[in-house]
Amino acid sequence: MNSAIDPMRLRDAMGNFITGVTVITCSDSAGNPVGLTANSFSSVSLDPPLCLWSIAKTSKSFPAFNAASHFAVHVLHSGQEKLSRLFSSKVTDRFSELDYELGAGNTPLLKDYSARFECSVNSRYAGGDHLIMVGRILSLDTLGKEPLGFFKGQYKKLASF
Repeated sequence: MNSAIDPMRLRDAMGNFITGVTVITCSDSAGNPVGLTANSFSSVSLDPPLCLWSIAKTSKSFPAFNAASHFAVHVLHSGQEKLSRLFSSKVTDRFSELDYELGAGNTPLLKDYSARFECSVNSRYAGGDHLIMVGRILSLDTLGKEPLGFFKGQYKKLASF
């Protein structure tokens, strides 16, 4: 670790970057749905269509995502702060009350979102205490809903920026 950079100060500084909020899903080796909230999502390439996100190696969901062949990125809309909090909580069965269907690679697909990307895993890269997952986008959909934002540790709606 670089002792010149305090991790909490770095986190606070990174909080100045306005991000969207996503729920990333996959299925574990037993076919159970797995999901978490992430704001590390980004476009990588238009041709081929690639995106990336990163997961902490300490996440309880890490083994499932590390082994998964597919995942889905759900960009949350401004009315989904509660859903974001659910997927960042310690609740074990995050899908018990949700309406979802199964997509490529048995990936759980939420039915409500601002945008959704179904991906196959293209590559994985070590990134310090995280794993960077690059996905090839197989399909996408948008519902035209205002996205949910995150800034300085707080949820924000587009109109508040």
